[in-house]
Parts: sequence; C-alpha cells; structure tokens
Amino acid sequence: MRKVLVARLDSAGDVLVTGPAIRAVAASPEVTQLTLLCGPQGRSAAELLPGPTDLFTWASPWTVVPAPSADDFHIEILKQFVKREGFDEAIIFTSFHQSPLPLALILRMSGVKRITGASVDFAGSLLDVRLRPGEDFPEDQPETERAIGIAAAAGYRLPPDDDGRLRVSGLDTTLNSALPDKYIVVHPGAAVPARMWPPDRSTAAVELLVRRGHQVIVTGGKGETELTAQVAGIHGIDMGGKTDLRQTAEVLARADVVVSGNTGPAHLAAAVGTPVVSLFSPVVPPIRWAPYGVPVELLGDQEAACKNTRARDCPVAGHPCLASVTPTQVADAVERLQATHLNMRKR
Repeated sequence: MRKVLVARLDSAGDVLVTGPAIRAVAASPEVTQLTLLCGPQGRSAAELLPGPTDLFTWASPWTVVPAPSADDFHIEILKQFVKREGFDEAIIFTSFHQSPLPLALILRMSGVKRITGASVDFAGSLLDVRLRPGEDFPEDQPETERAIGIAAAAGYRLPPDDDGRLRVSGLDTTLNSALPDKYIVVHPGAAVPARMWPPDRSTAAVELLVRRGHQVIVTGGKGETELTAQVAGIHGIDMGGKTDLRQTAEVLARADVVVSGNTGPAHLAAAVGTPVVSLFSPVVPPIRWAPYGVPVELLGDQEAACKNTRARDCPVAGHPCLASVTPTQVADAVERLQATHLNMRKR
C-alpha cells in the first residue's frame, strides 16, 4: 500500500487540466493516501478535484508570480511536511516550459524514494522515471494528455470507465434560484493581460447578445468588479466578485455557452461540460491549452507576431491577435455552440 504525492504548483487552470491524470493515480487500489501539492493560486481548483485525499499548499519560488524567496526557512516548510508524511512516491506534473528538477531535489532530500517527471534536462539521480519531452512524447498535445502520459509512465492509468475529460465535484448550488433558466456567461478578465480580450469588445459583445435575445451573466473575481460592471453595463447580470470558484463552477455548469480568454474559467467550463468560445491569444499554443473535451470555437489570430512568446503583457502595439475579433464573430460563435449544446442535451 502506497502513500503518493502528486504535484502541480501553478495556477487554477493548470490544476484543472491535470485532474484526469490525478484520477488515474487515485484509481490504483495500491494507493491509500494521495496528497496533492499545489500552489496558493491553484488551491481553490485543487479543492474541486475528485481523487486527492489531502492537499498541501506551498508557494514555489520557481513557479509563483511574484516569486517568494528561496530561503532555508521556506524550503524547510516543504521538506518537513514531506518527511512527516513519509511518501513512498512522487509524481511531478509540469508544462513544457517548466522543470521538475528543483522540486525533485527537495523531495529526494526529504526521503522520497521514487520520483517521476518530464525533463528535457539531464536529471541524474533526481528522477527515477524520466520522460524526455519531444522524444518520449510529443510536445504539441493537450496539457491534459501530457499529464496523463506522465502518470502512465509512473505506472498509473485511467480505468476503462473514465473518459479522461476534466471533472470537478461538490458544486455549490445555493445560487441556483437566482440564476435565469437560460443564459450565456461572458468572463472578460484574465490573470495574464496578454490573454484578455479588450474590455470594450466584451462590453459590445454583451450588448449584442442581449439584443439577439440572450440573457448574459458576467463573471469575475473580487479584484475584477470594476471590469465586470463595465462589461455587464445595463444589459448584463454582473456577478463579478460575488462567487468563489465552487459557486462559479455551478454558474458555468448551468450556462449554455461560456465566452472566455485562455484563463482558468475556460478550463473550469470544460470541467463542468459547457461549450466555450475561446478568445485565444497565441502566446501559448492552442493545441496545448485550448479547453479540453468540450465543443470549442477558437477565435483570435493564431499567426500573430506574439505567437509562442509566452508573454504576460502584449508585446505588439494594439493587441492585434484578439483586438481583431469582433463582437459579431463572438455572438455568431455563441449561437453555433448553443445549437450544438442543445443537441447534445437532447441525446
């Protein structure tokens, strides 16, 4: 019987796309304790995942922005936790631009005997199972499938009755009575500015959708209330700052379609099975980061000059990759997906 640590140290969306791989580990009858090590920005999403028996939050100095100090005290917090729990094994989930090696070193020094990760760099004795990106698996694949592959290399596979899609559990239904019967969600914000549709376009899209007969809910976090108020205007329903992630999941689950940039709520929509109009800035590849497992309409110039730069702030004047998308294009995409979603529900 094994105590296993799985690690995903970045944001909520990253945690959500790793969910199926974590379920693969949880499905093993040999795993008696499955602890998810996550960062503070991913904690709320980690709480929604089926599979982990425990969570531990730690701010990684090589992942979190802004980065905490990599001093002895901060590193010791993680080392003492790992030593206390006595994990038999660890699986480190990372994206293509991240290295598992700093965490692997800390885990090895804390007594973990078997560690799996994907690393382009020589891992020496830090990884017992090392996948070489670009050699052992293709880099251009969905992040969810990348994570499933890392879990499989460690010896854990999804059971036959698990379709491998994103999934969350324990949604908060307290808002249901306040929600319309049918509505579209527009999520205008993004943690990374380069991935955000210009607010005036979001405002115009809400106005257009309402004119076409749709009810529109505008969602956003507590720090985005000014933005959501602007975008909702007098036509939309402003829910900015009024829901936590669990409640937001329920709002998205009941929607016909979600309009969002490449940010956490797009992956949350996929996790509750709602189609997504994805306003996707090509600073990262859509084949890796587009919403997974649901119908998607991908909008945005994927050949713009910012392609694959991983820029957090738009490096091109005027933000052309997304500013080129019109409200009419978004509204048309919403209605195409709405028809698709209706047909799926009828089946």
